[in-house]
Amino acid sequence: MFRSMPLRRLKRGFRLGLVKLLIGNKAAGVHLSYVGRGSAQDLCRRVADIGHTDVLVVTDKALKELGLAERALTGLAEAGVNLHWYSGVDPDPTFAHVIQGREVLRSAGCTAIVAVGGGSSMDAAKIIACTRSSDESPDKWVGLNKIPDDILPIYAIPTTSGTGSEATMGAVIKDPAEQLKHIIVGDGLLPQAVALDPDLLLGLPAPVTACTGIDALTHGIEAYICIWDRGTRKENGRLAVQGVFRWLQQAVDHPEDLEARQGMAVAAYHAGIAINQVGVGNVHAIAHQLGARYGIPHGQANALVMPHVLRACLVEAEEALAELALVTDVSDAASSAVRALAFVEAVSDLIAKVGIANTDARIQPADWKAIVEAAMDEGDGYVSPRLLTKTEMIDTLELITAR
Repeated sequence: MFRSMPLRRLKRGFRLGLVKLLIGNKAAGVHLSYVGRGSAQDLCRRVADIGHTDVLVVTDKALKELGLAERALTGLAEAGVNLHWYSGVDPDPTFAHVIQGREVLRSAGCTAIVAVGGGSSMDAAKIIACTRSSDESPDKWVGLNKIPDDILPIYAIPTTSGTGSEATMGAVIKDPAEQLKHIIVGDGLLPQAVALDPDLLLGLPAPVTACTGIDALTHGIEAYICIWDRGTRKENGRLAVQGVFRWLQQAVDHPEDLEARQGMAVAAYHAGIAINQVGVGNVHAIAHQLGARYGIPHGQANALVMPHVLRACLVEAEEALAELALVTDVSDAASSAVRALAFVEAVSDLIAKVGIANTDARIQPADWKAIVEAAMDEGDGYVSPRLLTKTEMIDTLELITAR
């Protein structure tokens, strides 16, 4: 499909204007956060004190079998709250997962949902929460503010530090048939409270720590360099980037380091707050297609794409990238162009140091055209510093495709 750049710019400008009109330029969506060792139990006490007696727990099979999810929720059990489990969430949850969770939710008469796990569990929990009284197909809710009004309150206990879903009003649900990831956004999807408990992060495998950490870094960077100066996106984006640069390598190398785990949890949380205000960008637009088509973990997909996207927008994002170079102690060169390039190189170096490869054999040249078309459809709705051309996207895919 032929896409002229002027038409793409016109469409993006119209979309951004409409979004600003609908949701305003002032940040919203304040919620409660518990931070530190034992914070999961603080959250549990709050849920019990509110008066919830039957709670749906949304998690994955591994966390349930390992007992980590139950350990996170001992405060609910001790308070006599009945826990009803849906532990069938897989990486990249689908609408089928939502329907399965809905059956447990309705049969038990739950009045709240607690998500325990990574982004997949939290995203699935958010859309399951929309099914309390609606029989509408969840795929009808794709987009902005299309979810039902009757939503169960959601609480989140993340066991990874990356997606930031605990701090956003969005969820990503995969459609395997279409090989696409769909984004559902609505105010009611913001968790009412979150616990950032480092005890639940100890021992997380290095590859998972690395990939989720780079996901958080991507969120922080894309929020910081975007063209919509809304709310506290720059402050939260900066704190996220600084946190990842300070703590990710330590958490990968020393998985039992409580300070590093807490640092990464807070960094990912700030990143979530940042993208909750302004969304993501071109890195995600491409990475989502790699995850949907090949099952490449989201953080890894971001890591593959991010250095190339940042290089492509060095001119447009020079000032912001140069600022990030200063606050991360990457470079204090007099030239902003030199600092910006140094920061992009530092991002590439960090990705390599935490063990993420810069190519992937699953990516197939035969799919490049379809990937680019889908990425442009998604990316043109974001507020990135610039719109990437088809050629630039193809060049990126060529660079990350293992030969």
